[in-house]
Amino acid sequence: MSTVLCPYINLRGDARDAVTFYHSVFGGELTISTFGDYGITDWPDQLDKVMHSRLVTPSGMVLMVSDVPETMELTFGDSMSVCLGGEDEADLTSWYERLSEGGEVRVPLSKAPWGDSFGELRDRFGVRWLVNIAGSPAA
Repeated sequence: MSTVLCPYINLRGDARDAVTFYHSVFGGELTISTFGDYGITDWPDQLDKVMHSRLVTPSGMVLMVSDVPETMELTFGDSMSVCLGGEDEADLTSWYERLSEGGEVRVPLSKAPWGDSFGELRDRFGVRWLVNIAGSPAA
């Protein structure tokens, strides 16, 4: 088995909507387990919330998303971002455009000084995404 490094996004009640949205963007295999599925009844009003979800895309990317129960602390901010990078301009451009729907474009996807195309956005769930498409070095 190979080792995988992947982002794990924690949300407050939006995990199912978020991971379902990401599945619609990237495709692949999605599994969702709730607190109730695991018999965790510490938070009876949270039984249908997502304890763990895992999206594995056709290209091998892995993204995990969960809900943090109301009784646990959650600080959400700029300390985390998800970076998508590679050479497939069509896929990366499409993902950037779809992720930005209902969100906020912070840096339009365009040619960067280092020769790649780069863009930054915050999606409708507040998650910060960086997209870098490999290009030729700037002259």
